[in-house]
Amino acid sequence: MISRGIDIAAKGMMSLIDFQDSTANNLANVNTNGYKKEGLSFRNVYNALVEEPTERNNPKIQDGRLVGEISMGSETHKLVHEFSQGTLSRTGGPLDLGIEGDGFFKLRAPDGTITYTRNGAFCINSQNMLTDMQGNQVLDRENRPIRLNLTELNINSPDDLSVNEEGTIIANRKENSQALQTIGVWDFANKEDMRAAGTSQYVPKDITTNPELRAQKFSIQQGAIELSNANVINEMINTIKVSRNYETLSSFVKEKSSQLSTAIQLGRLNA
Repeated sequence: MISRGIDIAAKGMMSLIDFQDSTANNLANVNTNGYKKEGLSFRNVYNALVEEPTERNNPKIQDGRLVGEISMGSETHKLVHEFSQGTLSRTGGPLDLGIEGDGFFKLRAPDGTITYTRNGAFCINSQNMLTDMQGNQVLDRENRPIRLNLTELNINSPDDLSVNEEGTIIANRKENSQALQTIGVWDFANKEDMRAAGTSQYVPKDITTNPELRAQKFSIQQGAIELSNANVINEMINTIKVSRNYETLSSFVKEKSSQLSTAIQLGRLNA
């Protein structure tokens, strides 16, 4: 029983280390636009069956009746991201776009890799393409790059562009307005099945079982950026809790290890 207690406590300590790593990552990204906080789910390792010995004075006999089961501790099951809405911070930038509600912007890297993000800090690159700050192309509803040649559009600057709540980009001239491409906003039925793929970028673990869907309940807010949904106070509290729980389990393991060592020595003396 002593060794079982040590094993359970050790599993708990390993889970706390995983939780602390996740908390540290959240703290490091409290100021990262579009970041979604990490969390962990846990599961029981397994439950051991407990039997009552047929002969009470002979505890080595284990074929008695089943009287219950004992948990053998828990372990980290998987890392998940909490996709709750982050605060929309007003910037006034014409190419700063925040999603209020569901969905992600779709990005394509130079090597063709597709990722999804809530960070709508965009710019127009030297090839007149709408990109994020890392140079990934923003895709429209038809999965096409968004081209914004200000000269061809006969506008002076990005300030002459507006984006409506559906994501349609509009070139505003003195004489008229012209609707251009519509930014794609995509969603997933199972967000728990998504993993991080870069700074504030996410992808489904298996797009065949969790395919992209057109987002339905969203509103694009121009001149706003979605902030991280990680809260520095909550994460600091989690750090303190983890530290205290780890110390408790560590003390327990030391105490039980000492008891086990004593029991082994007594067993040798009585042998």
